[in-house]
Amino acid sequence: MDPLKTIGTSRKDGISALQPPKSSVVDEVDRLLAGRTRDIRLNPELSSIFRLRSWPQTSKIIRAWMIWVVVLDVLTLAVNAILLPSEVVAAMLKPALILPPAALATAAVFLKPRTRWIEGTAIHLGVFLILLSVALVGVAAAGEYYERHLTIMLFVAASAIIVFPVPLEWTISIVLAAIGLFLVLQLQNPHVSQGSALAGTHFFASGVGATVVARRTANILSHKTFLLELRDRARLADLTDANGRLELLARTDALTGIANRRWMMEALHRVGINELEQAEAVAILMCDIDHFKQLNDSLGHAEGDRCLVKVAGIIQSSLRDERDQVARYGGEEFLVLLRGADEQEAAKIAEQIRSRVEAASLPNPRSSVAPYVTVSIGVSILEKGDNIVSSETLQQWADAALYEAKTSGRNRVVTYKP
Repeated sequence: MDPLKTIGTSRKDGISALQPPKSSVVDEVDRLLAGRTRDIRLNPELSSIFRLRSWPQTSKIIRAWMIWVVVLDVLTLAVNAILLPSEVVAAMLKPALILPPAALATAAVFLKPRTRWIEGTAIHLGVFLILLSVALVGVAAAGEYYERHLTIMLFVAASAIIVFPVPLEWTISIVLAAIGLFLVLQLQNPHVSQGSALAGTHFFASGVGATVVARRTANILSHKTFLLELRDRARLADLTDANGRLELLARTDALTGIANRRWMMEALHRVGINELEQAEAVAILMCDIDHFKQLNDSLGHAEGDRCLVKVAGIIQSSLRDERDQVARYGGEEFLVLLRGADEQEAAKIAEQIRSRVEAASLPNPRSSVAPYVTVSIGVSILEKGDNIVSSETLQQWADAALYEAKTSGRNRVVTYKP
């Protein structure tokens, strides 16, 4: 595979894996973070992303809370059955049985992501039934248990408010349900006057209201953390993209767009003894444009650059697949690495390059070979069964073959024979 393509693929895959936010989201993130923390309000797009990112943790917290409420409800009933008179326990039993199915059903809803209205309905209905169950246990038991269980109900509501990382409007709904239920049942309490019921409701509403403020602060801080993460992710993606472009530039010849000498030296270094031992065959082609200096002198460097670009394109189009790699080795020289190519195939590819360059009829009026551009190519091959040599030696053989092609008339292919 062409490493220049590999770099691009890796860079894109890296960005995809990071899932950086798009520019409109990044702009909104920067705007929110530039303002005051308490003024952070997520727009619908950011809210949707936040919900997707936070859902696993939110659902886990809600499920755990629901299960623990069931466990505590069962344990409380068991302790009451031991300590309290049987008639009181019997009165508590029926309302207490509302809680477990309500809590478990709510937990079941949060086993997988669902639409917002389904989750909201489950939270509101589940929490209300739990609070109702706790309150009715006291109402049914009457006496000292009446007000005690109403207080316990508010404690349960407060714990849900603090623990549940849900939208603030859901939190407020839970608060209103708990305070409203407390007030209604307190007004019906025969042992409490109307004034005391109102005073007690006001007192508990103040305390629960403080938990709402704490929940709002926690929500804002979680939103800010989320925004900071998005910003960092966007910056990391930009940095990854920039590094990928720099790496691509460092390994690409600026004029021809193919790999440069540095990359080819690294590729040859990777073709170590172990790979040569395992390979069926490997070949190196050294391609040199004939009388390139005369072309520059007669037609100018602009035409020389155009010639280099055309020849590079011809060589690249002559390669078999991603196994073959070409680089501009220096000046008017190109080096081609052919993996799995025996002598016959390497010579065929080399001749194809030579004939296509000749057929392109690029002008070179001062060439002693022809009035158009030609190339000389040296080929070295290491086939299966040959004595193993280093890639540097293979390159030296290709240089020697190129020298012979030059001295014997140019515009030809010469294969090195050890």
